[in-house]
Parts: sequence; structure tokens; C-alpha cells
Amino acid sequence: MNKPHQRKPDWLKVRFPAGANFTRIDNYHRQQGLHSVCRSAACPNQGECWSKGTATFMILGNICSRHCQFCNVAGGSLLPPDVEEPGKVAKAIAELQLKHAVITSVTRDDLPDGGAQQFVELIKEIRRQATACRIELLIPDLQGNSQALARIVSAGPDILGHNIETVPRLYPQVRPEADYRRSLTLLAEIRRQNPLLISKSGLMLGMGETRDEILQVLRDLREQDCQILTLGQYLAPSANHFPVQRYLNPDEFKELADQGRRLGFQHVESGPLVRSSYHAAEQYQAGYEGPQ
Repeated sequence: MNKPHQRKPDWLKVRFPAGANFTRIDNYHRQQGLHSVCRSAACPNQGECWSKGTATFMILGNICSRHCQFCNVAGGSLLPPDVEEPGKVAKAIAELQLKHAVITSVTRDDLPDGGAQQFVELIKEIRRQATACRIELLIPDLQGNSQALARIVSAGPDILGHNIETVPRLYPQVRPEADYRRSLTLLAEIRRQNPLLISKSGLMLGMGETRDEILQVLRDLREQDCQILTLGQYLAPSANHFPVQRYLNPDEFKELADQGRRLGFQHVESGPLVRSSYHAAEQYQAGYEGPQ
């Protein structure tokens, strides 16, 4: 599966981070010891998002219990959840005056509830400390624990996402400890448990999947009544990660977005640099206002 090093196309070049907001959020992360998926996952949109005053927080530490071949988050010895973390993150959201906060986590298969209670406590703290802020969660699969999911749903986030990441054929290579059907079931459960809650998922493209496989995943997601879809280019964090097989051009992303809208997604955010939290606030509005 390995391919020779490919030069990144021009459309994947990003502006170097700059600006007062970027510096403010960067300094805040360093001073408070908070984990950001922007940095831990080497997101290409870090400069743009931070310069606009938005950020995605990562809870439950910065060590993952799984070994996905696309991810830049490290593995290693897992620590118990930090009971002070929900309060710290909520305080950061309040002090940074965020209007739409995105919170994700590492996968914690070592915890009976997959870390669900930490999400619940965080929602409570945000509602207490930053009442005007919308809450978007991007959660792991919780090992299919529907009771743990129910606790998160009942806590009242505004949008709840879980990324399918890639096509099922590539799961053994790319996500060996995950299960495609389990992820689909979780997305269906979100809508079953609360039909008013916006659900969201995303894929990284360029790992060797075919167009037919992509479209089948999109159909599978719509069968679970998933409403918001993100499609972005996979970028290998290092030479030790799963290699990029192909760089899709912007026109291909546009065509896939059109296909997604025809399938009934309320909103599709599709482009080479798109990640789950990219334009998250705009995606939220689209989820309620109809197809975009």
C-alpha cells in the first residue's frame, strides 16, 4: 500500500498562523495546559480557526487507547479522567468568549462508559459558566454502549457527531480496533434517542477508497438519518502513518458535496482542507435551516 512521496498540490497550501486571536488562543492553551485537537491532530486549519477566535478542545487527556493509522494523537499509558478538566475547559470557553465550542476526545476503551461521564460533566460546566455558548460534541464510538450514549444525549448538547472516517474495506488497515457497523449504529441511536438533536459525521478521502465506496458510505449515513456531513483530504501526519494514496482536486470535492445534498444531507462541508470542526457554527445553522 505504500507509495512514493507525493508533493502536495497547491490547493493544500495554508497561510501561516497569525493575528491577535491566534496568539491569544495559542498562549491560553500553553498557559492553562489544555489539549486542543487543533494542535494534537495537526489540523491544517489551525491558523484560520484560531485567527477567527474559535478552537476545538480535546478532553480525557491526550493519550488514546487505540492505534488508528491515520491519527496524530499519541498512544501510551492512560491516566484516570481529570475531575477538574470539565471546569477548566468551561472556564476557557467563557474567558475566550466562544459562541460555538467544539469538544472531542481521545478514545478511552479502558473506561466502562468510554468517557461519557466526562462529556456530561463538561456540558454541565459550560451551561453554568458560558450560558451563551453552543455545544458541539464529537464523540468516540463508546464501544457501542447505548446507555453511555443516552447519558450524553440527555445532557443536552446542541449537536452530536461521530466520524465514520473511511470506507469499511479500509477499516482493518486504518482503524483496526473500530467497527463500521458499530459506528453506524451509534449515529442511528443519536437520532432515535433524540430526533431533534442534530447528528453529524465525516470522512477523510485519499486513502485508496473508490468513488462507489464513498457514495455507499454516504447512503449508509443517510439511512441512519445523519444530517451534516464533512468531507476532507487525508493528510498523513508523518512517514510512519498510513500513506496518502491520492490527492483529490477541489472539483471532486464539489461533486461529492452535490451528491451528498441530493441524498438528503442538510449540509455538506466538502473540500481539501475541511475537518470536522471547520465552519462548525455555520454547519449548525444549516442543520436547522435546511439544505445548503
